[in-house]
Amino acid sequence: MKKLMLFSFLSILFINSYSQDTICSYFTSEDVFEFDFQTSEPFSYDLQTTKFYTIEVGYRQVLCLDLSDEKKRYRKIITTFPDGEKITQILNSQQEVYYWGFGPYTIQVGRPTIFKI
Repeated sequence: MKKLMLFSFLSILFINSYSQDTICSYFTSEDVFEFDFQTSEPFSYDLQTTKFYTIEVGYRQVLCLDLSDEKKRYRKIITTFPDGEKITQILNSQQEVYYWGFGPYTIQVGRPTIFKI
């Protein structure tokens, strides 16, 4: 019984439980909505007035990116990691949902274009 209590006490001290926090962004044309993944309620609205819209993803967060342009379009996505590495992708933005893994990193979402440039 003492060993069981000792194990329980040590496990509480040394085992870290982590939970993920999901960031959800919904892009349609020039509208950008940030919303809660659990309740699906939007808590922020913005217009994409610049060439790239920046999303900061923190430590142990996951990004859900919903690209829902009405017509067949492409968006340039630039992922920047803390060590300076950059990954550039051209993604289909007509009714597509993309997920990125655990942060930290920065995502820049470009405006919709007709061509894959």
